[in-house]
Amino acid sequence: MTVGSHRALALTARVCFLESLAKGVGALVQASLEGARMLSMQSAEATLRQRRQDLVLDLPRATAAWQAEIDKRIHDALRDLRTGRPVSLRPLGNGEPKIDIPLSLVDDSDMDRDLTASRLSQAVSDLTGQEYTDLNARLQAVGGQVELANGQVDVLAPQWLAKGVVEGWLAAGMTIAHWATLQTVLQNEVSHWAQEAYHHANRVLLDHGVRPEIDLRPFIKRTRDSGQPRATAPGGLGGPAPHRGPGVGQPPSGNSGLQPLGQAYDETHMLTETPGMRAPAQQQVVLSKLNQVVSRQVPGFAPTAPVQAPVALSPGLGQAIQAVDQVVRRHAEDQQGQMVSTPAALLQDLQQSKQALKQAASTPVERATIEIVALLFQAILQEERLPAAIRVWFARLQMPVLRVAVSEPDFFATTSHPARVLIDRMGACVMGFVSGAQEHDDALHREIKRIVQVVEAYPDTGRRVFQTVLTEFERFLESYFREHNEASRKGVSLAQQVEQRETYAIQYTIELRKMLEGVPVHEGVREFLFKVWADVLAHNAVQTSQSSDETRALKKAAADLIWSASAKTSREERADVLMRLPPLLKTVREGMARSGVAVEKQDEHIQSLNTALAAAFSARSAALSAAHLKAVTDRLESLSDVLPDIGEVELDEQTLRDLSGHESDNLEIVAEGGTMPTPAMMGWARDLQVGAWFKLDYRGHTESVQLAWQGLQKQLILFVSPNGRGVLFQLHRLAAFLQAGLLVPVEDEPLTTRATREALAKLDADPARLLS
Repeated sequence: MTVGSHRALALTARVCFLESLAKGVGALVQASLEGARMLSMQSAEATLRQRRQDLVLDLPRATAAWQAEIDKRIHDALRDLRTGRPVSLRPLGNGEPKIDIPLSLVDDSDMDRDLTASRLSQAVSDLTGQEYTDLNARLQAVGGQVELANGQVDVLAPQWLAKGVVEGWLAAGMTIAHWATLQTVLQNEVSHWAQEAYHHANRVLLDHGVRPEIDLRPFIKRTRDSGQPRATAPGGLGGPAPHRGPGVGQPPSGNSGLQPLGQAYDETHMLTETPGMRAPAQQQVVLSKLNQVVSRQVPGFAPTAPVQAPVALSPGLGQAIQAVDQVVRRHAEDQQGQMVSTPAALLQDLQQSKQALKQAASTPVERATIEIVALLFQAILQEERLPAAIRVWFARLQMPVLRVAVSEPDFFATTSHPARVLIDRMGACVMGFVSGAQEHDDALHREIKRIVQVVEAYPDTGRRVFQTVLTEFERFLESYFREHNEASRKGVSLAQQVEQRETYAIQYTIELRKMLEGVPVHEGVREFLFKVWADVLAHNAVQTSQSSDETRALKKAAADLIWSASAKTSREERADVLMRLPPLLKTVREGMARSGVAVEKQDEHIQSLNTALAAAFSARSAALSAAHLKAVTDRLESLSDVLPDIGEVELDEQTLRDLSGHESDNLEIVAEGGTMPTPAMMGWARDLQVGAWFKLDYRGHTESVQLAWQGLQKQLILFVSPNGRGVLFQLHRLAAFLQAGLLVPVEDEPLTTRATREALAKLDADPARLLS
């Protein structure tokens, strides 16, 4: 390759980098705007919350200008590159170099700008380290490595990118204070944006055959004092900074495109990996590794995809499985149906039966499958966190699972096979069982026993029977915590009431706003109806029903308030108000008391209503015609008829209010704590499954809790402790606790994945056992 072609490749990489940046500017700006909106919805101390709200108001007006400023800098750099002109870090005035400038103090705003850009540069360096290092290595091979010299900053350097983004922000009219409010989001989004561009530039060089394999030795430096290797990465304005700990033979920090880049919200200690539970992709890696190990010993073992038709068992193996199955059933249960065995005794029998099964197998693949399934169930039987009786029932699934594994090789190809999912779901639900009567008498235990017996009754139906009972088990869980589990029943009932009350309150508020639009109502009464009385109506509707006499009386009180607060110009009207007012205010106070409003708050609301009524007496408020009053009264009477079904009402972070008023001795409402969750953490919180056990650290107390209920839109989630204490989260707060490690799954991975890991370790140590 000639010198000219080297230079052309280096130029091409830089052009491709800038073009990739140009394509992603719009997405960067939009993601930053969404991040600002998300921040504004988070709870925070008053000053910070005000700054976030100011940011949300100002940023949408500046996004177009900000995007245009960044676009201009990128396209100017592209023009300069293509015409062979140097790309400057920041234009100075009209573009002419300035000389003979007298020395002076640096303006504070310039210092703030440069510090902000430096921090952004460092964040980009930290989060794009691997891609940037690979790109610089490839550019070095063609003589075009990234350079920072002679007052110029390479367009590939994070400093150049950071300066452009920050200066574009300021040029668009935004302030450094606004940047500081959104800093963690901006650093994260800019890093993602740069990551994609570095990756694109790397791909271009790879396509031209430049250094497919990267040697990191040219980037390793030896420090004088310690002699430890340090690899350089792009740094701040002061030059290259050391990577975080890569040494010889170790991959440098950062991301090479193999895994999604974590979102680093420093303000909230965001984690780059989901805490407590390994991701599904990592679970799949375990299965892939198992397949690789087995395939090296057994070439015919290749469960790469679901099979179209089941593979028939050899006759001898089918008979041997049936014989072992009968032994296991007799061993596990006496004639009265009582469990008499222990996991250790059953494991011993299964181990002895394994040799008979292998002898009956007709192919190496069948023998390997028998060994793997035996190792899986050995690990399950030795899982001491599972109750002993449950382990024995799980052991009775070994022969049905073996049938499936032999006839449907995709059992080893995916974690989503129904046989695996069934064992994982049942295991997750009983992982927190306490020993004793709960093991044998609990409805959940009885359901597991029933499921195992159904699977045993249909040995030849394979995947279908596992899928059927899995669906039945999920349906059972929906009613179990609500109806059968003594610890959770009260908490679920209270949580459902909270959801129903919130839903009614939202709908009552919406309908009242529609109803009073254009109606001359005193502002104090209007606010009271929207913010207080809608909740009073909702509480009463949940307690008594929407059509009860009590609810109708509260609706009538709302109509009376509206009429009483309109202008009263005649002596007769004023006398009528004075006569109605005492019983009306008594009804209002009683309604607030029943819905849990504190006495002090009741007094405040009554005082504000009195002020509104005084305005009516002085005729300062507008008059309400008889026709208007009748329309309002009729609409209030028929309010329950126009409300949608509760399942159709959208509940989200914006519509749900402060739920602390619902707290009681049996139900705690989590209203604070945790750290700002990432979108990925929100997704994890939404995907949690009913029945799973967690360790909860809340209000200075750590205990085991079980996910017992999720609301209709999964915006409310209830956990219950073994002693029956309910802990209710809003979805966002739940994600915040997961983010901060205050709520940690008891299982760090599903039961069958953990069993596969243990099986894999044994096979690595002795691969010959597959065929012995």
